[in-house]
Amino acid sequence: MIIQRKPEWLRKKVNQGEQSGMRQLLGELRLNTVCQQALCPNISECFSCGQVTFLILGTNCTRQCSFCNVEKIVPLPVDPHEPARIAEAAQRLRLSHVVITSPTRDDLPDGGASIYSATVSAIRLASPETRIELLIPDLQADPDSLGCVVASQPDIIAHNVETVPRLYHVRSGADYHRSLDVLRICRELAPEIDTKSGIMLGLGEQVEEVRQVMRDLRAVGCRYLSIGQYLAPSREHYPVQEYVRPELFERLREAGLELGFSHVESGPYVRSSYHAGEYR
Repeated sequence: MIIQRKPEWLRKKVNQGEQSGMRQLLGELRLNTVCQQALCPNISECFSCGQVTFLILGTNCTRQCSFCNVEKIVPLPVDPHEPARIAEAAQRLRLSHVVITSPTRDDLPDGGASIYSATVSAIRLASPETRIELLIPDLQADPDSLGCVVASQPDIIAHNVETVPRLYHVRSGADYHRSLDVLRICRELAPEIDTKSGIMLGLGEQVEEVRQVMRDLRAVGCRYLSIGQYLAPSREHYPVQEYVRPELFERLREAGLELGFSHVESGPYVRSSYHAGEYR
């Protein structure tokens, strides 16, 4: 059954006034954020605290995931000056932790890996104290592309599996086992770099399926996990099948810790970059 009405625990208010300073800086530096593109419900909270997840490599995606609000049209050419602008923003915001992500760019030979690497290098120069987390697409699990990302030495490499294997029809062009391979390869190339993944609930998954995904992630050495509620960006997107109660999120958090994850962030409003600086 498809649930239409949001329950009381999913009625967070978005305050545009709390976002003005961050929006001004982003406009000045011509930068994009996944916070804005994905219509994140946490945007007021994060922007008011000076927290932001930068979206590099444009705002257009080459895949057709039915849950995502990022535009699905032909991407623009890569901007080679974007890494320097990201670094300037990190410096001006005095970020202790920064998350960098992108749409999937299957049109690029390396999937955008070289721009991820350049962005890490630029931030290291401009703001050496900033902890850097990269939330990457699957890059076709290409070892050379992943090797380029790993060689830049971010502090965390994240790649979200998003949902259980049975529901991968919502991730057009993606493959569950390929996503696991991304995390496995990164771990094998650089065991010292922590890996992280994320799952959405409310797409029609069963609890045991979620637990199996958690076991699969631990099997490839994934250390960190985020679990949040899927919220459809519009009526045209994949519909929410269930609003999961906070109690289940807490039980899954406890189960993840029992499986050996070092940190599990689990709750209705959790997103992969929400409270990202608290993962240790």
